[in-house]
Amino acid sequence: MRAILHVDLDAFYASVEVLDNPTLAGRPVLVGGTGPRGVVAAASYEARRYGIHSAMPMARARRLCPDAVILPPRFDAYRAKSAEVQAIFRSFTPLVEPLALDEAFLDVTGAGRLFGTAPRIGAAIRSRVRAETGLTASVGVASTKLVAKLAGEAAKPDGMRVIEAGAELEFLHPLPLRRLWGVGPATEQRLARFGVATIGDLAALPRESLVDALGRAQGHQLHELAWNRDDRPVEPDRETKSIGQEETFPKDVYDPELLRAEARRLAERVGDRLAEHGMAGRTVTIKVRYPDFRTVTRSTTVPEPTSAAADIARQAVDLLARAELHLGVRLLGVSVHNLVAAPAHQLTLEEAAVSEGVTRAVEGVRARFGEDALGIVHPSGAQSPSSEEPRRG
Repeated sequence: MRAILHVDLDAFYASVEVLDNPTLAGRPVLVGGTGPRGVVAAASYEARRYGIHSAMPMARARRLCPDAVILPPRFDAYRAKSAEVQAIFRSFTPLVEPLALDEAFLDVTGAGRLFGTAPRIGAAIRSRVRAETGLTASVGVASTKLVAKLAGEAAKPDGMRVIEAGAELEFLHPLPLRRLWGVGPATEQRLARFGVATIGDLAALPRESLVDALGRAQGHQLHELAWNRDDRPVEPDRETKSIGQEETFPKDVYDPELLRAEARRLAERVGDRLAEHGMAGRTVTIKVRYPDFRTVTRSTTVPEPTSAAADIARQAVDLLARAELHLGVRLLGVSVHNLVAAPAHQLTLEEAAVSEGVTRAVEGVRARFGEDALGIVHPSGAQSPSSEEPRRG
């Protein structure tokens, strides 16, 4: 029997901000985009009491909580704190599969002789994370990834939930259907026709009925998961091949402007996640699903890897123009592929526009007053004009 932990840091980005600025303690804190199309990347638990959650448009979050402190993300700070936590994980087991900066699976099956039972290891990790980093962590303990993650979610905030061997289905089956991996709004609506509201209801359906309703691959997968047949290993060296975000709409969307706005919002989320992972990519892809469930993708590859949300949004909107939007859209997705480590600093479109504006201004001055009218100022204060001979007078 495997022993799997799912560890999730509570309100991670917001918690790091409070650690770095203790005057924020006890206040509703939001981390995310501050522009008109910004979205919430993280919300403190004080903010969540107002109904705010991650991926919510920041404008709506402001309306729900006008007194919230809104901060732009500082991914360098989050990566540094995440590295501290990951080091704690790896002191117990090398089998650590990071899912994000604030979340990971750990296989502690072979760590029992050194550190004791899986619940004891989970408690020790929570204690060390709090003592050494100042953060709180919620932990789920189970024999499979699926149940460990759901147990961790049930333990939040700042708790631990242990699902003993043999008790997995008792825990799993009463949960709402949406809690099962692979079930989104569209799948939930289709299964509601069969009277399915919980994971237990899904488990009671014959496999053939699920395959008929959802297709062979998804029907088979959901049937297995509903019975906790989940043998996926913890993969410590799993390589991230793409990062994306998608949204299934409650009603089919026909308005091209609304779809372009949604593409920009999704692009911002993808840009945030790329920054979380310290990655950039060259290929931007959109996924469009029509009302008849036909799904198409459109991709474009840019010369240089990017993680800038504005760049991703521009490509996504251009790709959207190649889709048949008049047919209606039930799902829209934006993703970035061909990932590489991000450069130390990358100009966003806004920064590039400023740089281009400065270049044009310099060219205008030189066109009016001569090529050597402007030069580079060295730290010493000496100026090097563009021409070989220094300008005099």
